[in-house]
Amino acid sequence: MGNSRSRAGPRGRWQLLGEEQAEVDRLFDALASEASGLGGSARAFSLQVLQSHVGEALPAGMVARLYEGMRRVDLTGKAQAPSQRVSQEQFTVSLSHLLKGDSEEKSAMILKMLSEAGGPVRAREVLKFTEDLVGSVAHVLAHRQELRGWSAKEASGASPRVRALAARLLSELKLPGGEAFLSPQWLDCECDQAAIQDWVSRVPHVATFLSVVVHKGLLVLCSSLPLATLVPERFVEQGREVESVLDVLSVIYVNSHLPREWQRRWRLLFSAEIHGHSFSQLCGRITQRGPCVAVLEDHGGHVFGGFASCSWEVKPQFQGDSRCFLFSVCPSMAVYTHTGYNDHYMYLNHGQQTIPNGLAQSKKSILDVDPEAQALLEITGRARHSEGLRQVPEDDQ
Repeated sequence: MGNSRSRAGPRGRWQLLGEEQAEVDRLFDALASEASGLGGSARAFSLQVLQSHVGEALPAGMVARLYEGMRRVDLTGKAQAPSQRVSQEQFTVSLSHLLKGDSEEKSAMILKMLSEAGGPVRAREVLKFTEDLVGSVAHVLAHRQELRGWSAKEASGASPRVRALAARLLSELKLPGGEAFLSPQWLDCECDQAAIQDWVSRVPHVATFLSVVVHKGLLVLCSSLPLATLVPERFVEQGREVESVLDVLSVIYVNSHLPREWQRRWRLLFSAEIHGHSFSQLCGRITQRGPCVAVLEDHGGHVFGGFASCSWEVKPQFQGDSRCFLFSVCPSMAVYTHTGYNDHYMYLNHGQQTIPNGLAQSKKSILDVDPEAQALLEITGRARHSEGLRQVPEDDQ
């Protein structure tokens, strides 16, 4: 019948379609064959075999985590001691739960990857797992040459960008007692499966990153990974290649907050390195070009920017809509959406004598030197939109 399950066994096996199961079986056969060649069981494999098969595609620590999660799958439901090798049933259930499971199944696998006992763990252990997971995503995408035009700088190990994204993801983990995020007390708090499950259900990046690690690390069921929307293609005009201040992890994070129709491809419109520092050149290159992401890096190494939801226009009115947002990448990652307080989403203007110039911020204008102009704006009821946004001119300090 239509609702009958074709194969008996653990719940995880039922979640794989026929072709998917066949592909998983072929991968297990390859691992079992390698194990047999090393003198092991023909129908199970060891950590050594898995590491040999994966090679340099994943960091050794993540391979060990995957293996520990697989061998701790209890097929009997009687809380037996973990097996010494991974059987075909354990392998199938593990992949099914990691790739197609619900938040309960994924959280159970994460706990197995975290703890030998399989019970509650400390928040610091979840933090280390999250850093390993984020770093493994950048590592495997670089190894498989799936960066789609972006760099992998600072992408391996617990680099600043890895730590920043891991901290952002983990900031959504709810712990008892309301301890401040990443405080010493927070790190020592216990996390049970309910807390991990709630975290996985509210932070989709966790499940997505697990999928990337499994799909690209083991090279299995890769056709079901929507990599085109995870990492947008970076298009730069021929002969104008320039290093971006964004690495692949930053791009993944920012891209995930864009409307879905703009997640597949980013085209370079303006770069100070290529096009110079002329504000009029900037205006000419970004107007009437559709939604865009603006990214800036200051002299202190802080990287931040914003998403403009519609084409920029040079005019003395605010533009855009509630889809606009600001973001930071370094030293921390965060997205700041609209508050609903007003509709001041986007502003771009230049060449004016009596009204604010600039993109969100302007330098010295007629308002700085002509008190009568300031008074005229106030009398006519026109707000000084640049007030508080522009730096005070140096000669006025």
